[in-house]
Amino acid sequence: MKASPEAQLRLLELADLDTELGRLGHRRRTLPENAELAQLSERAAKIRDAITIADTDLADLDRDLARAEKDVDQVRVRIDRDNQRLDAGQVSNARELESLQAEVTSLRKRQGDLEEVVLELMERRESAQALRDGAAAEGETVGADEAAAAARRDAAVAEIEEQTAKAAAARVAVVADLPADLVALYDKVRASSGGLGAAALRRGQCGGCREMLSTVELNEIRAAAADEVVRHDEGCRRILVRTPESGL
Repeated sequence: MKASPEAQLRLLELADLDTELGRLGHRRRTLPENAELAQLSERAAKIRDAITIADTDLADLDRDLARAEKDVDQVRVRIDRDNQRLDAGQVSNARELESLQAEVTSLRKRQGDLEEVVLELMERRESAQALRDGAAAEGETVGADEAAAAARRDAAVAEIEEQTAKAAAARVAVVADLPADLVALYDKVRASSGGLGAAALRRGQCGGCREMLSTVELNEIRAAAADEVVRHDEGCRRILVRTPESGL
């Protein structure tokens, strides 16, 4: 393939723009805010799970507490009823009186046991509520952190998109000034060589793979016409652009 030396030199400009576009794409994919947001999202999910568990525990404790308080009330009603009978002197039979007094004693013990259960449930509920409140507060903090990280990411993305648009526009302009067959070869080489289709030959070294060319290769390039498009045949296969620094 043949192309003017000026057109070949512009391939280096095109390669620089492609390198910049690749750098910008990599920067966008690897923004630290993306990793930060992923971590915050995972943390937020765990917090939501913790709140769900706490809410379930609170509902269970509320149900158990209501049942225990109802049991206490029922025992208290029975004690009050028995005491009223005793105070009113409604029991005259000694054995029945003894039995009623024993029942009151037993009920008071039952009441005490149930009240202990109520206190324990109230303490457990207080702890569960504290855990729930703590998780909710942490959720608010994480939410604020997520919003701040998202704002930083969006600002960085906007900057990258602006730079990308400028580089892409410059690339279109360069491509428009180059022969279509030369651009097609450049793009084909670029697709198979890690995104860099052309490199400068400087002091006998390929600017793409950084390998020194053999004497045979250098002699072949020296013998090639100025408008002949040469490539690093024994190395990376990129287009080699000759410059005053090529050392030929």
